[in-house]
Amino acid sequence: MRPNLNLMKATLTGALGGLLFGFDTVVISGAIDALVKLYGLSPQNKGLTVAIGLVGTVIGALGAGTAGQKLGGRETLRITAVLYVLSALGCGLAWDWPSFMLFRFIGGLGIGASSVLGPVYIAELAPAKWRGRLVGAFQFNVVFGILVAYTSNYLIRLLHLGATEWRWQVGIAAIPAAGFLALLFFIPRSPRWSASKNRIDEALAVLKLMGDPDPEAELADIRAALAEEHASAHEPVFRWKYRYPLFLAITIGAFNQLAGINAILYYLPSIFASAGFTQISGDKQAIAIGFTNLVFTIVGMSLIDKAGRKTLLLIGAAGTASCLAAVSWLFTSHSHPGALVWIFITYIAFFALSQGAVIWVYIGEVFPNHVRSKGQGVGNASHWIMNTIIALEFPVLVVSLGRSAPFTFFAIMTTIQFLTVLFTYPETKGQTLEALQRKLVAAD
Repeated sequence: MRPNLNLMKATLTGALGGLLFGFDTVVISGAIDALVKLYGLSPQNKGLTVAIGLVGTVIGALGAGTAGQKLGGRETLRITAVLYVLSALGCGLAWDWPSFMLFRFIGGLGIGASSVLGPVYIAELAPAKWRGRLVGAFQFNVVFGILVAYTSNYLIRLLHLGATEWRWQVGIAAIPAAGFLALLFFIPRSPRWSASKNRIDEALAVLKLMGDPDPEAELADIRAALAEEHASAHEPVFRWKYRYPLFLAITIGAFNQLAGINAILYYLPSIFASAGFTQISGDKQAIAIGFTNLVFTIVGMSLIDKAGRKTLLLIGAAGTASCLAAVSWLFTSHSHPGALVWIFITYIAFFALSQGAVIWVYIGEVFPNHVRSKGQGVGNASHWIMNTIIALEFPVLVVSLGRSAPFTFFAIMTTIQFLTVLFTYPETKGQTLEALQRKLVAAD
């Protein structure tokens, strides 16, 4: 059995939300310096301009599950598409700094919701044999969207549009967002949602449409799982017996951002400018780094079931710590600025094949079935909250402590991450979820 056309169409549509997620997350990197000059932003307000979108992301991610259950994943994704369109147009046409902040916050709501609902929608449509690879299309599109954003910023910069340049950089996302919205009217509802609303015939029809080899058996499994979830729906995840999975989810989410990845992605052109690169050359380097991110994400996804999650995390922590220490030394010594690009490329390669590939898989494996979605929410919240704090404070640290200080901090944190993973993280490769549950969850 191979994925049929209907399944591929639905998967690619759901994954397009990932592309917009990646694009909207880092496109601000090309416009932030122009906004600082236009509105006279302080370092604190520069950080807030980036971080306000992440505040929206946290709220969107926390509310997405409830909205998805009530309205369905497809319908809620349509709402996120509308938010993306409004955000892109509003940011591009913003009449002052508060209006820009409002529309960037709206975009963050869309990012947060689509980061939860996109993978879930694909997973609920895909037959078990293809589920992992098809859900992986969403993560691939997130990284691809980052590359597209850097490339778009560079191409718009080449047009020399003057004072309106930043408006085009942030506003052009309205085009793919409108396409995403249109495509969402040509895909079916999730069969799992239909079954949860007792629309059994509709659920069976979608399973057949997606090419499931035994749709009746799959529907029976879905209904049995729904009954089991209903029986345990009110069990909280914050219980003493779940302390180890909670520790793993919270720490891997926090360490993902304490490695400095999104601070670097958000402020990359500014970092290169501080090292003496022009805007055009800085945008070129950002494209090279975005391409490296894409390639090594694919490498990480291909190795995750062979080398193992823990092994990749250890390799990545060692590599990123070394690169971050090297960046700190370059800024402290004011020497070899040309090496900065190659160090960042190496850093991104280590990060993408480790943390970038492992984090969401690992969080999904360490919790038992009946609290998995709640546990994933905890790990997600840890990731996005830490992301917001770092994005907010990065410009302040650079101004108050110097350019090297944040990278020294990130290098120390990734060293701590290496030791934490080495001594406390279990390897989950090749083990069933039931076996992991027995291993990681303490008795009452």
